[in-house]
Amino acid sequence: MKVTEHITKAKSTLFSMEILPPLKSKGIQSIYDGIDPLMEFKPAFVDVTYHREEYIYKKREGGYLEKIAIRKRPGTVGISAAIMNKYKVDAIPHIICGGFSREETESALIDLHFLGIDNVLALRGDSIKTENTFVPEPNGHAFANDLVKQISNLNQGNYYNEEPNANAATHFCVGVAGYPEKHFEAPNLGIDLEYLKTKINSGAEYIVTQMFFDNSKYIEFVNRCKLMDINVPIIPGLKILTSKKQLTILPKIFHIDIPEDLYKATMACKDDVAVKQVGIEWCTQQSKELIAAKVPCLHFYTMGVSDGTKNVAKECF
Repeated sequence: MKVTEHITKAKSTLFSMEILPPLKSKGIQSIYDGIDPLMEFKPAFVDVTYHREEYIYKKREGGYLEKIAIRKRPGTVGISAAIMNKYKVDAIPHIICGGFSREETESALIDLHFLGIDNVLALRGDSIKTENTFVPEPNGHAFANDLVKQISNLNQGNYYNEEPNANAATHFCVGVAGYPEKHFEAPNLGIDLEYLKTKINSGAEYIVTQMFFDNSKYIEFVNRCKLMDINVPIIPGLKILTSKKQLTILPKIFHIDIPEDLYKATMACKDDVAVKQVGIEWCTQQSKELIAAKVPCLHFYTMGVSDGTKNVAKECF
């Protein structure tokens, strides 16, 4: 079922989660271990992130350097299929621009369509560690909007480098990312919202936000979207703070603010066990406020660890 159909049919706020593919040294059971404890809350869908290849250089005989691709985590197609088969719940693979040509993107989408996967989250993705800025693959997409357009074309039966309407149309429901505190590359939130609107106009049907710890940021974001005639469902993304290190790591990586009250409460903790409890309590209060505001769904960034999210969900669902 499409995400938009889940939302339309729901009588209350839905529950969903996002997981990481396991490191390649681990098997599928490591994913099930993170999902099993949360199934009692009947998640509407489970997002599966994608992690692109990184590169290292090895010195070979003669002094030349060989560029070697390394993938630490498996892709999303097999994991999404396994989740849907085991739990009978919709899996949403992340499709990214980075590391893929248009042809490779189309091949992945054809595989997902064959498996009966109805939803995808279209993202540009991050630059790799050896790049200062994002660099698209040759004949790949530089922006998420172009990726949304390609998926929308497939939904109309228009495949890359083929005659229009020569193939059966796909039926993907396309989600995109939204940034209540703006994407770090955007000069301001207004411009960032203009970029977001182009993705909606290109065929995106719902938005999932970057994590935030201040609900007022989300409410303001939703209101500004409405003023720009962005009227698709906007799903808030939530994460539980679990360590003092995250007070600096999360703002650095995700370019978000940590509210002063949360910062002070975290810094007063003696250890990370206490920090996690503060994080659970903060996220629980966030969740209750958002449910009261009748958000369509609460989307938890679990990172494959379920216990904290389970504690929040017990209080809210």
